[in-house]
Amino acid sequence: MAESKGLDAEGFIRTISRRPIQPAFQAAVDNLCDMLLDRLGPLIDSVYLYGSVARGDATVGRSDLDVTLILIREPALQDTQAIESMRLSLEIRHPEVTKIDFDVGYLADANAPENLYKWGFWLKHHCRCVHGNDLADQFDLFRPSRLIARAVNGDFPEVLAAYAQRIEAEKNVLLIERLKRGASRKLIRSTNVLRPVEASSWPESLEEHVDHFLETYPEMRPQIAFFLSQQQMSDSDKGDFVGRLRVFSAWMQLQI
Repeated sequence: MAESKGLDAEGFIRTISRRPIQPAFQAAVDNLCDMLLDRLGPLIDSVYLYGSVARGDATVGRSDLDVTLILIREPALQDTQAIESMRLSLEIRHPEVTKIDFDVGYLADANAPENLYKWGFWLKHHCRCVHGNDLADQFDLFRPSRLIARAVNGDFPEVLAAYAQRIEAEKNVLLIERLKRGASRKLIRSTNVLRPVEASSWPESLEEHVDHFLETYPEMRPQIAFFLSQQQMSDSDKGDFVGRLRVFSAWMQLQI
C-alpha cells in the first residue's frame, strides 16, 4: 500500500495546483466574478474555485465550474434568488462547462474553531481564491485524519437522499445523467469517512478513493465499480441507480 499518496514531502495533505486558469475557462471565471460583484457586492467576503477548473486540468464540455462563495452574513431570500439566477445565466452563457455549482458559506462559520476540520481544511487544501480576502491564509496545512473526512463528507446521508429524490422526479434525460454523475462522485468521495484511523495516505482522484476504500472493503468492489462507471454516459435505469444509491448509503451509515 502506497502510504504517501496525496501527501507532500513533509506528510501534509497536498494543496491544489496553482497553475494558471486554462484560457478556455477564463471568460467564465471573469464573468462569474463580475456578476457576483454587480449583484451581491457588499455581501461577498470572498469567492473561490474548487475542482478541475481550480486545479487547471478541466476539459471543455465535460467539466463543471465549482464555486465556493463566502458571504459576510446569511443571505436574504432575494440574495438566494439572485445566486440561482446567476447560476442559470452563467450556464447558458458558458457551454464550455457542463454545469455551475455554488457552495455557499458564511464568514462566521468559516472562522469558527469548531469548523476547523471542515471549512479550514476545505479552504486551505481544495480552494483557489479568485476574489476577496483569501481565508485559507489563516490556516495551517493539515495531515490525514478521519476527523477531516467526516467533517467534509459526513453529510452524505442527507446529500445522497436529496440526489435520489431529484433523480426520481426528473424527466429530462440529460439532467438525470448529470445528477447521476454528481451523486456518484459524492458517494465515492464520501467513502473516505470509513478510512482506518491509522491510514496515512489521502485519496485525491475518484479512482484513488475507490482503491483506498477497497483496501478495507474488498467485498464491495462490484458496488463501488458501478458508481465509478457512472462518470461516463450510462444507460442504467434511473430506478436501478436510485435503488443502488440508497442501499450503498444505508450500508455506509451502518459502518460508521
